[in-house]
Amino acid sequence: QVRLVESGGGLVQAGGSLRLSCAASGSIFSINVMGWYRQAPGKQRELVASITYGGSPNYVDSVKGRFTISRDNAKNTVYLQMNSLKPEDTAVYYCNAEAYDSTFPPKLMPYWGKGTLVTVSS
Repeated sequence: QVRLVESGGGLVQAGGSLRLSCAASGSIFSINVMGWYRQAPGKQRELVASITYGGSPNYVDSVKGRFTISRDNAKNTVYLQMNSLKPEDTAVYYCNAEAYDSTFPPKLMPYWGKGTLVTVSS
């Protein structure tokens, strides 16, 4: 099994910064794409950013220029640096990964973390 655990959420004022981390553990053979989703109160979940194994990022338009996604493949960890935070960024942020487990033949499966709450006050 593969587990994803997020950390780094909290309460910040508008204009502040936070860095989210997500560490994968368990029976992992390899991890392909990793990403961050968020779900604000009363809204549907949306993809915020994703990153390939080779480090190519993709962002939703609303966070371009403010957020940066990165990963450390040796640590099976993905990060989301969030700068110039706005109240509209308030949401539960979920880590996602497409990973091969260690069974034979390995299976490619999606995995989700439990989420970490980010609250931005005005």
